[in-house]
Amino acid sequence: MKRSHRAGLSTAAVVEAALAIVDEQGADALTLANVAQRTGVAAPSLYKHVGSLAELRTLVGARVLEEMTERFTHAALGRSGDDAVAALMHTYRAYVTEHPARYAITPADALHHPHTAAAGTRLLEVFLAVLRGYGLTDSAAIHTTRCLRAVVHGFASLEAAGGFGLPEDLDETYEHLVRASIASLPRRPA
Repeated sequence: MKRSHRAGLSTAAVVEAALAIVDEQGADALTLANVAQRTGVAAPSLYKHVGSLAELRTLVGARVLEEMTERFTHAALGRSGDDAVAALMHTYRAYVTEHPARYAITPADALHHPHTAAAGTRLLEVFLAVLRGYGLTDSAAIHTTRCLRAVVHGFASLEAAGGFGLPEDLDETYEHLVRASIASLPRRPA
C-alpha cells in the first residue's frame, strides 16, 4: 500500500505519535517505520519533520522532560522546605512508575545536547528553586540535586522494573527514603 504525505503532519505530531508508540510498546519499538505507519505516511516523508531516528528520540526525550517539569513545578508550587522536597520526590517516583517507557527514553545528561538543554535546564531549576529554601546555591545545590535524583531514579527504576519482590509495602519503604533524604539536608537557623 503506497502512503502519501499526510496534510497537517508536523514535527510536534511526529513526536506525539512517537510518544504513543513508546507508551504502548516500549522505547525499543520506536522506529521510523512504526511512526510512519502510525501517522499514515511513507517513512521518507518523516524526514521533512525529523532528520533521523536519533533526532526523533532526542525530541521525544525533550518532550518528556518538559512534561516532567510541568508536573514537578505543579507539585512544588505553594510549598517550601521539607514539604516541597517530599512533593518533588513523590511526584518524580509517580512519573517514573506511571510512565516507565517514557522515562527510559529521557537522556541521562539532558543539559549537554542542543535539543534537550533548555528542557533539562528548566527541570533542574525546579529543584534548585526548592533547595534555595535550605540556603543551598551553586555547587552545593547541584550536589544535593544529584543526590536526590539518584535516590528517586534508583528506587523508581527498580520499582518500575519489578525489582522489589519482597512483601513489605513499597510506599512505606519509599517514605523511609524520603525522610532520610530530607534529614540529610541542611537546617537553616530559625
